[in-house]
Amino acid sequence: MCNIFCAEHPQLCRVKKTKTKKLKTNQMKKFKPTILKTNLLAVALISMFAATSCNNDMSTKDSQEIAETSNEAKFSNTMENDAEFLVSAAELNYEEIELGKLAQINGSMPEVKELGKMMEVEHTKALNDLKTLAAKKEITIPATITDKGKSAYDKLKVKSGTDFDKEYCNMMVKGHKDAISKFEKGNSDSKDADIKAWAETTLISLRAHLDYGIACEEKCKKMKSKS
Repeated sequence: MCNIFCAEHPQLCRVKKTKTKKLKTNQMKKFKPTILKTNLLAVALISMFAATSCNNDMSTKDSQEIAETSNEAKFSNTMENDAEFLVSAAELNYEEIELGKLAQINGSMPEVKELGKMMEVEHTKALNDLKTLAAKKEITIPATITDKGKSAYDKLKVKSGTDFDKEYCNMMVKGHKDAISKFEKGNSDSKDADIKAWAETTLISLRAHLDYGIACEEKCKKMKSKS
């Protein structure tokens, strides 16, 4: 029927086809931006999800682990040993700073509060010196307190009174004995002149801190025997 009509009225059929074609073209023009916007939105959501997942994964990792993984990809042999040494030193400094802050708040003895203040101030300086050295050697060190440091902090913060004082002083003595051993080994093993010089200077401070810790520990024992 349509073919007979078009045969008899060819001009009307051409007009009708032209209008139909324009209508379809306009509909496609309207539809394409919608598809584009939908695709862009989907890409944005996927990117956002991926970034969030990555950030969450990084935030749950130990800062020490992150630093060590970065260094393993960059160094080998002797330089990797130096990197491990600096990572360990950073871990120590972050822990001593946070424990020192806690001692100033929760310590009951003036000596404990003073020791805490000293640890915060001197280990903050030591950490800043370490950051400068690490940057010079292109070594990655932890950016925040490590899981080990958090564990020590959580263990100490539940203590109070003389129990807190005794535990803090014990931690300072043990921690600095361990630190001195690590620094002596790090200094002996390293072939880097800058790292050796830094280690030797830091050892002087660590030995002084140990002496203060032992004196504070003895004071705590005397206080406990009187009570």
